[in-house]
Amino acid sequence: MIGKSVPRVDAYEKVTGRAKFTEDLIPQGCLTAKILHASIGNGIVTSIDTKAAEALEGVVKVVTFKDVPDHCYPTPGHPWSVEPAHQDVADRNLLTGRVRYYGDDIAAVIAEDEITASRALKLIRVEYEEYPVEIHPRKSMQGSNPPIHFDKKDNVLARSNYMVGDVEKGMKESETIVRGTYKTPIVQHCHIENPISYAYMEKGRVVVVTSTQIPHIVRRVISQALGIPWGRVRVIKPYIGGGFGNKQDVLYEPLNAFLTTQVGGRPVKLDISREETFCNTRTRHSIEFDLAAGVDKEGRLLAKDMHSYSNQGAYASHGHAIAANGLTSWRLQYACPNIRGEAYTVYTNTPVAGAMRGYGIPQVCFAIECFMDDVANAIHMDPLEFRRKNLIRGYYEDIYLKPIAANSNGIFECLKKGADYIRWDEKRKEYAGQSGSIRRGVGMALFSYKTGVWPISLEISGARLSLNQDGSVQVILGATEIGQGADTVFSQMVAETLQTDMEHVHIMSTQDTDISPFDTGAYASRQTFVTGTAVRHCAEILRDKILAYAKTLLPDIDTTELELRDNWIWAGGERAISLSALAEESYYSLTNSSVLTAEVSEQVKRNTIATGCCFAEVEVDLKLGKIKILHIINVHDSGKLINPQLAEMQVQGGMSMGMGYGISEQLLLDEKTGRPLNGNLLDYKMMTMLDTPEIKVDFVELNDPIGPYGNKALGEPPAIPCAPAIRNAVLHATGIAFNENPLTPQKLIDGFRKHGLIAADSR
Repeated sequence: MIGKSVPRVDAYEKVTGRAKFTEDLIPQGCLTAKILHASIGNGIVTSIDTKAAEALEGVVKVVTFKDVPDHCYPTPGHPWSVEPAHQDVADRNLLTGRVRYYGDDIAAVIAEDEITASRALKLIRVEYEEYPVEIHPRKSMQGSNPPIHFDKKDNVLARSNYMVGDVEKGMKESETIVRGTYKTPIVQHCHIENPISYAYMEKGRVVVVTSTQIPHIVRRVISQALGIPWGRVRVIKPYIGGGFGNKQDVLYEPLNAFLTTQVGGRPVKLDISREETFCNTRTRHSIEFDLAAGVDKEGRLLAKDMHSYSNQGAYASHGHAIAANGLTSWRLQYACPNIRGEAYTVYTNTPVAGAMRGYGIPQVCFAIECFMDDVANAIHMDPLEFRRKNLIRGYYEDIYLKPIAANSNGIFECLKKGADYIRWDEKRKEYAGQSGSIRRGVGMALFSYKTGVWPISLEISGARLSLNQDGSVQVILGATEIGQGADTVFSQMVAETLQTDMEHVHIMSTQDTDISPFDTGAYASRQTFVTGTAVRHCAEILRDKILAYAKTLLPDIDTTELELRDNWIWAGGERAISLSALAEESYYSLTNSSVLTAEVSEQVKRNTIATGCCFAEVEVDLKLGKIKILHIINVHDSGKLINPQLAEMQVQGGMSMGMGYGISEQLLLDEKTGRPLNGNLLDYKMMTMLDTPEIKVDFVELNDPIGPYGNKALGEPPAIPCAPAIRNAVLHATGIAFNENPLTPQKLIDGFRKHGLIAADSR
């Protein structure tokens, strides 16, 4: 089954509308909750009057920041640590009177229906003491009065740095030194299903049904937020309409859990709007980078220096982990004896930044890969040749985090496939020295990406398999299917290990913390690698139990001769007993009944690096400031592909996100208030089908020696290299280096005017 493009196991349920999402499961008589958001960007609530709202017919309860537990809790989807030094920053309250960004949560209304709840919000009267708003990290890190969080002396959440070799010495020995500053924007995940949950109480416990990537982590955070034992919380994750990292954070589940306790355990639905999703959930960090590099006469890197400044927004969420992940990437892939990196994560009065597909690498990749083109340009070397000269060949490992290593490294094969498809050498020459208002160019970018979070954090996953009476297998996992096809891949893994077909594997798509084995969730491109390790081990245990039971039914046959294949037990090359007959016997034998099950909890202490590249050809209309993507390809080294068709679909979706990141997507904020200016799907410019070119995908399949089936990361990498590849193609077409994405028409026109490519008064 490994390497076959089998249909998705959830396809039929989804296309027929039978799949049950959170909205489909809400019980009759469920109350509706709505949140009152602050109308200032920084300050304190000095008074709040809820009397009129409480008097409105149909309102069941109004709660404010004065009514919630006064202790703080963390929200990121990270495994918990028993060591306080490694625990996440706890700086959230369920509701707050200290407003830190425009839209902060200060009160909530519970009503019989949505209309009444919305009307009640308008009746609440709030007065504020306002403070100045700062939305830029470099300014905010200088401090503010008062600090955004009172318990901190300044607005710097965290800082980290490292040094490899002697950067100053390397710079002095360099023939050429190049410097550049790059900036990436705030963007939103824009998953189809908004974060939605409903909560109720049962037998003294709080039950939350929610669209989340991390049900077991949500359970823990709810207990911390409410100050109740973890065992008194149950979290259920049904089918989910996408997450991309936004739902790798604990969003409104703790508040919803609290609200049901305030109405006697009655079910309460908290379904936020698209506008609230933009502003009040999580965004991708905007990060600014200062880069420098020195190269010798042959164009080899002698020294690299990076300083980055990450805009965290108002609360810690995933915090410094994003910027630190980018800082790690600065050490990987390119051979260089002297490397320095320093990263700051800074609180600002902006919507909270958290995890998003790529976890800091789309930002740092944009900076690094744009910079590498700029270095190549400065020394008059072809960008592809420059990379080939400086990339690490074969195996390499991170000098600081040595379990992280490229155990297989197909980047040179990826580069060849990408260059051949785009006809790199031919078009670099053809498009040189263009004139006129319509110009073309080709560009490329590459990436490396870790698989999972070990050794930075815990990697653990659980699997439970049981043999049904008919010889089929039931699979229950804590790992979450969020639309990426994980359930299909896990089913293939079970079928492969048990040498059966997909029709005999039944996987539960719903995760329930009362039932599902513990797994930290869907993130970090970890599931086929980490959960796959648990699945394979569990299936091997079940296989061995099946063969051991077969020995009791076939006492005259040596156990070493037994083999499980094609739903039969084989002995000496011949069929001995069908798996269905064995299973029936195991359930109902009067003398030897033993239901065959297996369960494992696997801590995975390994990591491996996936690599790849993107090549793009663009057409630039100078006067209109428009970029048309003519051709684009991603080539991935993700080890052995479990399901090639699913893999291609993953890459296509990621490339669409990457193209949007490159040319159109940006959450704009008012400088004075921090209020989002385009927080809706009309004004926030995502790629549409009309904007999207034909997307080409290719792979280099090198078996990774530590992957459970030779596989490694694929979920997040496709979204990483497209934006810098497009930028570098624009550089080739126009000669102008744009160092901030997205490359919007206004940004392009301003740049073309500045460099004299179009007249200053052109329309």
